Amino acid sequence: MPVCIAIPEPTSTDAEYNGRALPQYVQALEAAGATVQVVPLNEPQERVARMLSGVQGILLPGSRFDVDPERYGEKPIPECGEADAARTAVDELLLQDAFNLKKPILAICHGAQTLNVWRNGSLIQDLKTPVNHRPGRDVVKAHPVQIARSSRLSDLVPEDEQGHIQVNSSHHQAIRVPGDKLLVSAVSPGDGVIEAVELDAPEHFVVAVQWHPERTYEESGLSRALFGAFVESAEAWQPPRIEESVRAPVPKA
Repeated sequence: MPVCIAIPEPTSTDAEYNGRALPQYVQALEAAGATVQVVPLNEPQERVARMLSGVQGILLPGSRFDVDPERYGEKPIPECGEADAARTAVDELLLQDAFNLKKPILAICHGAQTLNVWRNGSLIQDLKTPVNHRPGRDVVKAHPVQIARSSRLSDLVPEDEQGHIQVNSSHHQAIRVPGDKLLVSAVSPGDGVIEAVELDAPEHFVVAVQWHPERTYEESGLSRALFGAFVESAEAWQPPRIEESVRAPVPKA
């Protein structure tokens, strides 16, 4: 029986965005061998908890909304967009479940930013660099990334992509300070913007990337390897014994 991955709806209010974005994540997960449980953003917490009891991994997708800066102790600047409270609430439920039970996590774009803030990190509210991080959805190779040696991510780079990795890009915010136990595993060499982080815990697959591998699953060996490793970790996941469960840090109010 294929493993099941939970993914929240990208937004609570923009049906057009959801209809365009969500199928790409689902298709990539299914191509990697998983089934998908889409989590609606308007369900009671108890129903979401029941959904999560049957999944072995969590994917946090992108969104057209921003993360509320007050969650990391800042006031929003004019360039910061509005937040999506319903998406935030569901993301926090999924993250709490995944960290309590050490379920694998793959976080993408907005999902990576949410993970970082939930782990007590902070964000750059609006990027102003020489690198264009928002060239458009159709640009497959927006800018290069430099991946840290000995990182989990570096192990996934195909031989023919070593040393010249180009990623797509569609964001105006990024990680400023990595959250608790999150290691920087990729940066944009042109401006130093953090492009990926991963949990410093070999036994727990937690990888977050700022780019969109679901959009380049067919073209990019790294994208396929990332989804493949995530699904493989979900296949290997086993519920920890109660005494081994570790409570994740409580996010900032």
